[in-house]
Amino acid sequence: MSRRRRYEEEGENHERWLVSYADFITLLFAFFVVMYALSTVNEGKYKILSNSLFNAFSGVSEQPMQKSDLQPLPRPAAQHRQDVIALRREKMELTDVARDIQKVLAPLVKQGKVRVTQTNRGISIEINASVLFAPGEAKLNDETDQALRAIAAVLKNDTHDIQVEGHTDSMPIRNVQFPSNWELSAVRASSVVRLFIDSGIAENRLTAIGHGPTLPVDSNATAEGRMRNRRVEITVLSKLPDVTTEVPVESEPARK
Repeated sequence: MSRRRRYEEEGENHERWLVSYADFITLLFAFFVVMYALSTVNEGKYKILSNSLFNAFSGVSEQPMQKSDLQPLPRPAAQHRQDVIALRREKMELTDVARDIQKVLAPLVKQGKVRVTQTNRGISIEINASVLFAPGEAKLNDETDQALRAIAAVLKNDTHDIQVEGHTDSMPIRNVQFPSNWELSAVRASSVVRLFIDSGIAENRLTAIGHGPTLPVDSNATAEGRMRNRRVEITVLSKLPDVTTEVPVESEPARK
């Protein structure tokens, strides 16, 4: 039987175009599946694949890959991991400094006249004012001079900034040298800073602040509480930056 006769017997197939159409739909579906799967992939790799697919379908020759296309974008997860490692390293470094300070001040720590604590802000060394100064005075005692120089020896080769804060009780003071507790607390903090500078600590690392009676840690109603409030706090500040959040400005309501 001839080929022409066989074709006439079987009849012409008018639905052969459906095969090509089905193949095209399948290919198009596969394309969208791939694009969806890549929606969370690195943007640089997505760009390369997208350009390749476009060139393949449009018949345009593919351009050479640029170096910038291969550079991965910063990943928040990797940055978070680096921040955690930096936080742990900084805390460990400050803990070592705190232990060294506790060692050199061990007798005063045992007597309860010095407290060494550590927070996210840094290391706090709280020294009772009676250890450092005579009542109503801002000149350092010769005996405590050695204790402060021992602290300075620990911090001299360190790189953290140091903040010295003076505090008083609520009992008013008024004389020619100190018109109020503000001046007394500020000069006491400055006396400690001046000794640190003389002991070799870089001046640009130091700050002196006087708070007067505004930040008590105990009640001023008792002699024991007032003694606790008369103090000098030396803070070795952490290098980790504080998280800064910009406060949005609220728009004024429309006037009717």
